[in-house]
Amino acid sequence: MVVDTGRKIDVHAPPSEYYREPASRRSAGIHRPYHQDPHLSLPMQLLDEEPSESLNQSPERIFRTTSTFSNVRRRGSVDDKSSHPRRFLIDIDVIEKALLAQEDSNGDYQITIEDSGPKVLKVPTAGSGGFRTFEVRGTYMLSNLLQEMALARDCGMNQVVIDEERLNENPVNRLSRMIRTSFWNGLVRCMDESGIQAICLDPKNTKPGASPIIYVPYDDQPAFEYYTGIARDLSNLKIKVVKLPKDITPRYVKSINNEFGILSLAADVSYDANGRLVYRPLPFVVPGGRFNEQYGWDSYFEALGLLNDGRYQLSKNMVDNFAYEIKHYGKILNANRSYYLTRSQPPFLTDMILKVFEALPASTADEKASNHEWLKRSFDAAITEYLTVWMEAPRFDQKTGLSCYHPTGIGMPPETESTHFDHTIKPYAERLGVSIEEYKTLYASDQISEPELDTYFVHDRAVRESGHDTSYRLERRCANLATVDLNCLLYKYEVDIADTLDEHFDGQFSWSGGRDTTAAEWRVRAEQRRQSIDRYLWNEQKGLYFDYDVLLGEQSVYESVTALWALWAGCATPSQARKLVEVSCRKFEVMGGLVSGTEESRGVISLQRPNRQWDFPFGWAPHQIIAWYGLYNYGFVDVARRFAYRWLFTITQAFVDFNGVVPEKFDVVNMTHRFQ
Repeated sequence: MVVDTGRKIDVHAPPSEYYREPASRRSAGIHRPYHQDPHLSLPMQLLDEEPSESLNQSPERIFRTTSTFSNVRRRGSVDDKSSHPRRFLIDIDVIEKALLAQEDSNGDYQITIEDSGPKVLKVPTAGSGGFRTFEVRGTYMLSNLLQEMALARDCGMNQVVIDEERLNENPVNRLSRMIRTSFWNGLVRCMDESGIQAICLDPKNTKPGASPIIYVPYDDQPAFEYYTGIARDLSNLKIKVVKLPKDITPRYVKSINNEFGILSLAADVSYDANGRLVYRPLPFVVPGGRFNEQYGWDSYFEALGLLNDGRYQLSKNMVDNFAYEIKHYGKILNANRSYYLTRSQPPFLTDMILKVFEALPASTADEKASNHEWLKRSFDAAITEYLTVWMEAPRFDQKTGLSCYHPTGIGMPPETESTHFDHTIKPYAERLGVSIEEYKTLYASDQISEPELDTYFVHDRAVRESGHDTSYRLERRCANLATVDLNCLLYKYEVDIADTLDEHFDGQFSWSGGRDTTAAEWRVRAEQRRQSIDRYLWNEQKGLYFDYDVLLGEQSVYESVTALWALWAGCATPSQARKLVEVSCRKFEVMGGLVSGTEESRGVISLQRPNRQWDFPFGWAPHQIIAWYGLYNYGFVDVARRFAYRWLFTITQAFVDFNGVVPEKFDVVNMTHRFQ
């Protein structure tokens, strides 16, 4: 029998600790003063806690079955606080069945404000050994009860004691705690033997019906040996291990579009006393549960959260993975899949490196020396990325001195759904008198040439490289746009490199690319870019930064919240900052935070012109976070706090009302994550 022993465990401990039951608290079952018929289709309805004499009543009077819940009514949400912390004695199977049957009216295995149940369930108390019950009320507490039972089951428990404080915990504290103790762990991936099994079964990484493929760089022999060994040991998965060529050209990447797979990442490599390879792939964090790859700019924001929660090693691993990608694949990739080999993402590496460096343990001379060497390797990779990716054609525009998102991939991107581009292909197919599928086959095999379509796919890939996929701000023109966000990020690179060289390398750095570079050189680069940003992107009359079309030679008219990235990067003058903040508050501040762009810029929406997720009325965390830091840096602290409050309230409201959900984006105008 499970009994309450007045345990001294932290009420807010991680599930793995909280639900680790000592042997003295385990038993075959919870004592219940009633007989439960296993054939009942509906659960027992549990009564309120009653006076002690009710315990002498028959089980039939204490626990009664019912075919409806019409006699269960909603109650107020305020209780008199007990002088003793209340605990509940939970038989997970019984209580979960009762909770879902009564409260989950739409059958989605969640308790939300959209469910029409009475929002009150009577649960046995631990102090009474299960004889008495107490009402758990409201969407928030009931959904927390459902979540806690799931967490307990994941820990191998079927009968537990749950503290009321765990169910009515302040939602801000609960969300922060759940991120720290549960969510991060659920997002960790690793390309070791165990992780590879999950990765290879991911349809995003393997073509249906084909063998999983792991691609490794031509000069990473340890990776080739390691994954060849895994393929041998996991022969049932029929894994293929393929060495990439030394020169990874766009034409080569296109040639493997029908054989796409996962790309290897960094590892700790050593050899034991017998000369045998010891290969330990580095764990990393993914942006959501359905992903198995490390993504580009998502990793920066993940790192901010990981560092806040003391998980510096994971953040450091992700920097090391990026350095590996730059060394072996030529750039930080959209993600480590083969069809991303020609595509990068918004560059945040220098700031990511510095924030990780500041968090590394540095209490001994050895630690300080190791950290300095890591900083050197990491900044060497960042300089390589800057010079060979963002300052080279086709991404760099010589005339303006600004950079564009302009990946080098050719043909139709293979990662989309098979019908994704059918509406685009249709007029070309009709013109040729063939079906859409026939046209796609002919186009993919270079049997037909269509320059207009080639250009369309260049811009489509550029939108994906920008991280803002998709938006009418960028559609069909992205590769021609020197965007505010990209050039602010690169200005930040230039300043970060200059400052780091001065602070840690005596003003000069021996770059592995073949020449020394100095802090003074990078300050010149930063000033040149700042002047170009002022000349081409800043609009004094409108008090806003705009993207610049390098092909047409004119500013875009789309009003984007990315204008505030200039504050994060520090490239705005105080006068520009004042105007920018005044205009941005008027144009982008809405009830739920900062909206991606204005409704006017987005334009009219219809069936033929559907909404895009990075346009009005949507808001995303990266835009909010960058704005907060930028505003704070320029002294607009009250505005930053107001923006932060709006966004955090939006997140918390969804968390409370929708069973602990944390969506990737919100309709911040209408304060909801529920939209088509």
